Amino acid sequence: MIKSELVEKLANDNPQLFARDIEKIVNTVFDEIAGALAEGNRVELRGFGAFSVKHRAARIGRNPRTGEAVAIDEKWTPFFKAGKEMRERLNRKSPKNDNQGGQGGDNVVDVKF
Repeated sequence: MIKSELVEKLANDNPQLFARDIEKIVNTVFDEIAGALAEGNRVELRGFGAFSVKHRAARIGRNPRTGEAVAIDEKWTPFFKAGKEMRERLNRKSPKNDNQGGQGGDNVVDVKF
């Protein structure tokens, strides 16, 4: 699901709200999460999961084509850990997710906040 599909789904589920208002709300939520992560904070959404940042130290890597050593700078990367309810929901056996080979499907699921 991409952001525009999320906005569309929320607009369909809440006809009393304008799509442009829902889009502002979704953008605000994402901006707040990104802003908190940029400040080094952790964001936890109970039942969904937690977003945090992890530090990756500078290291020496290898160019896979030439085998030459390459210096890789330190960096901060976003990290997501699914919450218990999310893991349980993903691991439920149902006809929809039996034959997906762990790849996930294109099925749209209800997003509840």
